[in-house]
Amino acid sequence: MSTAQATTGEVTSRRFSDIADAGHADPRRWLILATICAAVLMIVLDTTVMNLALPSAQRALGFTNADRQWVVTAYALSFGSLLLFCGRLADLIGRKVTFLTGLAGFAAASAVGGASVSFTMLVTARACQGVFAALLAPSALSLLTTTFTDPKERGQAFGVYGTVAASGSALGLLLGGALTSYLSWRWCLYINLVFAAMAITGGALLLGRQPKTPGARLDVPGVAAVSGGMFCLVYGFSNAATHGWHTPSTAGFLAAGAVLLIVFAAWQTRAAHPLLPPRVILDRNRGGAYLTSFINGVGIFGIFLFLIYYMQVSLGYTAVKSGVAILPMVAVIAVMANVGNIALMPRFGPKPLVIAGMLLNAAGMAWLTRIGEHSGYASALLGPLMVTGVGMGLIFGAAANTGTFGVAPRDAGIASASANTGQQLGGSIGTALLNTIAASATTSYLASHLHGRPAWVQLAVIHGYTTVFLWCAVIFAAGAVICGALLRRGPLTRPGDIPAREPSRQAAAARP
Repeated sequence: MSTAQATTGEVTSRRFSDIADAGHADPRRWLILATICAAVLMIVLDTTVMNLALPSAQRALGFTNADRQWVVTAYALSFGSLLLFCGRLADLIGRKVTFLTGLAGFAAASAVGGASVSFTMLVTARACQGVFAALLAPSALSLLTTTFTDPKERGQAFGVYGTVAASGSALGLLLGGALTSYLSWRWCLYINLVFAAMAITGGALLLGRQPKTPGARLDVPGVAAVSGGMFCLVYGFSNAATHGWHTPSTAGFLAAGAVLLIVFAAWQTRAAHPLLPPRVILDRNRGGAYLTSFINGVGIFGIFLFLIYYMQVSLGYTAVKSGVAILPMVAVIAVMANVGNIALMPRFGPKPLVIAGMLLNAAGMAWLTRIGEHSGYASALLGPLMVTGVGMGLIFGAAANTGTFGVAPRDAGIASASANTGQQLGGSIGTALLNTIAASATTSYLASHLHGRPAWVQLAVIHGYTTVFLWCAVIFAAGAVICGALLRRGPLTRPGDIPAREPSRQAAAARP
């Protein structure tokens, strides 16, 4: 038998195996997708829903403005620092176990947070939410990866996932405003019990037994290095947002975080059972997807955080009205995430989707630099929101799909955690960086305009916002170049797959 015949036979056997696997696909897989999306929506909502509840919580519990940041920071610290550890834990002990444990723990922490009678109780509950979110997020994405293996169905599933992931933050603003306005800030935490109950029920009834990685061990030095490094980085950037970049605490934590992550990277090349195997992250497409998540995380805060500030502070929108104003973008994200994953990814691959998404986001941010003191919603905001919605829809599903594509089942959890880590770290950096840029621009504007008379103060604040939007445009444009250079051309393929346009050539080579 010739080499060509052997190769063709092996590929044909693999394809018949794939068809057999597709034929025995779990008939409950779409219900599993709904369960996963309920869990993911709960996590994503919690990144923004508490922002609108903070003033009411502060009045109720009597904590200071200086302490207020810790309600958000405590969640980000525990979530960001434990993601990689929890992602590997899902591979080691089984994804169903970590998924259900994460849901139950998140619900319990939310209930405690909603019933808080002191600042300490609330911050502790938020930190515990972050711990269980770190356990839940990679488990959910890895379950999606292992449940949907058929390329067409995988595209549909990741389109839905991308919609939830991209629009959840905006929905959190709407939900947070509504709950705070009509019920109580405590319901911004209690609402998680509803999502958790649905997801726990679905997970317990629908998920089969998930395999563990045989013979694997936990990389304890790797866990210590990366968790410590991520904690220091997230804390350092959070501290910079409130205390400035030049304080010893900011510089010290950022330096310590960088050193620990360098130590972690070096250790992973030597460890017998690495926490983050180099084979996962050194693939160009997966590495590009993780970088895409990171850059998108940096820039996305300019869209949500400062646009909400502008609508509420400058235009006088209520919390509910500003949330409703974001809904057109959510609708566009939902459409484009599905179009991108179902129609475009199989034909063109992630490269053009990521480049187009980044450039559209850059265009939307540049458009927002034209806002003024009395801008109308339809004339100044709706257009940029729609353009950005198209960009976000293309990016989110493509990055999540690509970041988990082609990994062995034993690495599904850590690959999913890497995608989540990129976005979490990007969000922390974006919050600190963009807050600093806005404050500096506002101060400079006031210093050069009539000694800060009240009429100029409002213009100075808006100048700070437009400066942030301009920087976001630059970040997204740079992301289009960098990520576009890293990602490979063409559709995603596994080793051994025959490109769709070459079967005749392969068949000709196989003939005697």
